[in-house]
Amino acid sequence: MIDVSEQDFQQQVIEASKDHPVVVDYWAEWCGPCRALGPVLEQAAADREGQVTLAKLDTDANQRLAAEHGIQGIPAVKAFKDGKVVAEFVGVQPPAKVAQFFDSLLPSEADALVAAGDEESLRRAIELEPARADAKVALAIKLRKKGDVDDALEVLANAEGDFTADGLAARIRLERDGNAQAVEAFKALDGGDPKRAVDLLIEAIPESDGSKDDLRRIVVGILDAFGVDHPFARDARRRLAGALY
Repeated sequence: MIDVSEQDFQQQVIEASKDHPVVVDYWAEWCGPCRALGPVLEQAAADREGQVTLAKLDTDANQRLAAEHGIQGIPAVKAFKDGKVVAEFVGVQPPAKVAQFFDSLLPSEADALVAAGDEESLRRAIELEPARADAKVALAIKLRKKGDVDDALEVLANAEGDFTADGLAARIRLERDGNAQAVEAFKALDGGDPKRAVDLLIEAIPESDGSKDDLRRIVVGILDAFGVDHPFARDARRRLAGALY
């Protein structure tokens, strides 16, 4: 357990949450329910030592920060992961509910298997969570490298709607069919230059013969990694629409 303030909240909570979950207890000395909830939170954190950090913020001493975080009643609890609030509750909760709250922040068995990254672990992760597109993409990449392209496409077929998965499946199809237009783009992509890859793929679309949709899927998959608001992605989407229509 740590005490945090406006001075170190960014480092102790926001930045730290990029490594592991941080649960913030917004409390005040005069608050009776806070004193009741505090030991429950502390026990839950102690039971998960090394996995979750409990940070306590005195709202009286840090009123500006409490206001910024929308604290209107205490005790209030917010869980941060990757710099953002991912779960929260207000008021005293029984120990079982608090334990469930903490457990929801921890990696699932499938998360651990995806992190392991070997083929057997990835297949098991998909068995446990059939909607795990990240596991399917990782597995398909391994299968593609082994030359098992049909198996890779079968894995990705069940991840339709995920831009990365759709883009990878499109690439595998073009590679399998020997599409020459995309060769230089794939070299750029594998060489760590996704912007050049996107430019080459968009340039190839008007002259493509039957592969326009797969080229589009690859571009969309690459741009998804840039984020919606990235200037290059916005411009590329405009150029993509022009090439398609």
